[in-house]
Amino acid sequence: MTETQRLFIDGEWRDSRTGATNEVVNSFSGEAVTAQASGTVEDVDDAVKAAAAAFPAWSARPGAERRDLLVAAGDLLESRAEAIARTVSEETAGTFGWGMFNVGLAAGMFRAAGALAASAPVEEPVATAVPGMRSTVVRAPLGVCVGIAPWNAPVILGARAVVWALAFGNTVVFKASEHSPRVHAAIVSALADAGAPAGVVNLITNDPADAAEVVGALVEHPLTAHVNFTGSTRVGRIIAAKAAPLLKPTLLELGGKAPLVVLADADLDAAAAAASFGAFMNSGQICMSTERIVVDATVREELERGLAERAKALAAGDPFDPGTPIGPLVDGAAAGHVAELVDDARAKGARVLAGGGCDGALHEPTVLADVTPAMRIYAEESFGPVIAILSADGVDDAVRIANDSGYGLAAAVFGRDTERALSVAARISSGICHVNGATVHDEPDAPFGGVKASGWGRFGAGEVVHEFTEARWITVSEQERHYPI
Repeated sequence: MTETQRLFIDGEWRDSRTGATNEVVNSFSGEAVTAQASGTVEDVDDAVKAAAAAFPAWSARPGAERRDLLVAAGDLLESRAEAIARTVSEETAGTFGWGMFNVGLAAGMFRAAGALAASAPVEEPVATAVPGMRSTVVRAPLGVCVGIAPWNAPVILGARAVVWALAFGNTVVFKASEHSPRVHAAIVSALADAGAPAGVVNLITNDPADAAEVVGALVEHPLTAHVNFTGSTRVGRIIAAKAAPLLKPTLLELGGKAPLVVLADADLDAAAAAASFGAFMNSGQICMSTERIVVDATVREELERGLAERAKALAAGDPFDPGTPIGPLVDGAAAGHVAELVDDARAKGARVLAGGGCDGALHEPTVLADVTPAMRIYAEESFGPVIAILSADGVDDAVRIANDSGYGLAAAVFGRDTERALSVAARISSGICHVNGATVHDEPDAPFGGVKASGWGRFGAGEVVHEFTEARWITVSEQERHYPI
């Protein structure tokens, strides 16, 4: 049965201005699961104006009140976990377990944002050489913030697009992914049901054919003050180009091609376990997914055997079956892209150690060995369940290969000598690096973001104060000043 998803503007669920809808189709069943409102530029204008009208009162609320609302919304989200996880499976074909994990981490993000709302310093003293002057830096909210989130980790990334902005007194217009409108609406529903005032958070859904126009209207609207976007590097560059002439700040978390470096002294079982999880979780559709294994040549064969065994033990199947470890990709086009990369690598001499098959949107967990720069998969983001193994001749060569990418989001290094592994991690160009851990890892309090084509700016409680507020220098002269002229 197809469910309808409407827009949420100024505290009300409503149809788009045209009344038009478009369908979201489940890639496993082939059935339409959602009829989402086809939002227009006019709907965007309504939402932004509602957010702008709500901003003065919301930004004036004490941080403790914003905390209470965010924590209550996180609790509501968590209480609805099973229903939301089923919606994740329906709209994105992610497994039920993946949906439940999403809700748990997102609820934690709501609580972390709430804690920050109440505890982050609003005003801090600044040293001054002027006698009788009181000098302070005041952190002020920006205004209307645009949040644009993808479908692949829909609850986590949808929450991230909204909660940090709200914590500091900004209002939000949230553009849902065309693949997961009901999942993203669940985040907005939790906030509304927790008592968010009308206009504080607004939701836009749209037809995929209108995405460029809708995003352009959000970025270029004169009343929006900031844009955060998680998604492809291609679209991130478009958003950055639209925002730049307006001098509008952006936070961009984009693509990845995460390397996992395996040193000669690594625990190979631990490395294989982390690589399998990092490459195949959510069918490799995570920006941090392990796409490249850079392994010292002296231990390559043993690691290849371990990775192949793990991949062969994983079966891709029905995402609605709680026992399914690997679901389908989000649609047939995504699976076709992965299949093209595998076929290209095979044709150019790569060995397929496991998997390689594709059936509709289902792609088998695949391990490729002897990957070279001549193959597309060496540089292109697969965003699918494929591991590419690259052999390195010592530490310097491993670092060179790990850095031989236009991306720089997540990375990992495995080695029993922790200090040596840390020294290798320091040489890898990435925003995130884990020693003896998987490339796929996120926590609400940690800085999250990348370098190079993986974007700029950082999410996470330790960094968002700089992203979602502006620093104002305020001075008060409390005694008579003397000026030279």
